[in-house]
Amino acid sequence: MAELPDLGKHCNFEHCKQLDFLPFGCDGCGNTFCSEHRTKDAHSCSKDMLTSAGCEYTGARGYTCSLTGCSNRELTEIFCDKCQQVFCLSHRHAQDHDCSKLKEELVNTGSKTAEHVNQIIASKSVVVKKSRVSAKSSKTAAKVALMKMKMHAKGDSGCPETERVYLRVYPPSQYNKEPQPMFFSKTWSIGRTVDSIASRLGIQNNNNVQTAKKLRLFSTDDGTVLQTDCHIEMLLKQELIFNGSSVILEYVHNNTEILDHLSVYKIS
Repeated sequence: MAELPDLGKHCNFEHCKQLDFLPFGCDGCGNTFCSEHRTKDAHSCSKDMLTSAGCEYTGARGYTCSLTGCSNRELTEIFCDKCQQVFCLSHRHAQDHDCSKLKEELVNTGSKTAEHVNQIIASKSVVVKKSRVSAKSSKTAAKVALMKMKMHAKGDSGCPETERVYLRVYPPSQYNKEPQPMFFSKTWSIGRTVDSIASRLGIQNNNNVQTAKKLRLFSTDDGTVLQTDCHIEMLLKQELIFNGSSVILEYVHNNTEILDHLSVYKIS
């Protein structure tokens, strides 16, 4: 059988060199690549051009996530407020990238919530008395509401039925929207839950903007904030919320711990 030495070309990517019979030419660096490395990102093109007014783009091509094994990039820098490293949207919360600073904060502590409560108590000179609705009454009301929520609630379809926690969410007062029944995984942090709600309702989320007001979740019982680094499962165990509870999503200053004027939301 006759050999065809001139048919196809070897991929110029350093760790590939594969012979490809349908090679691709890069309009940036001018080299030839296989189908796997044909894109500029795939072969880290040294002369990536941005066709805009005929000028060569020399800036950064996005910010790569600092989490080992993650290759996601974002157009803007998203910092972890604890370790100050840059991460993608999926790994921006401390618990999602196994933050070293978070571990230091929680050393010798069996509960994230307990640690946070201790910090608040230590920093306050005045004891704030809560006037919560009794846990028993809240639990009973949640059970009744849960049956109705399951019929109309929306959420991540990939969430297993056994992990689903249903909440009635009151959107920020400025949007003048009706409360929405939703479900979330009990393994999620409140921070991730807030992001999911904002995305599903089309609500602006500036939690990564340092100077902007933050989206936070609050209990409808007494207006106390549900801390972003707490997981839903932990809040359920401590009976701070129940499966079927109502919560309020609102824009507040970063250190807000109590939401005033609950009557604005016409909670029923």
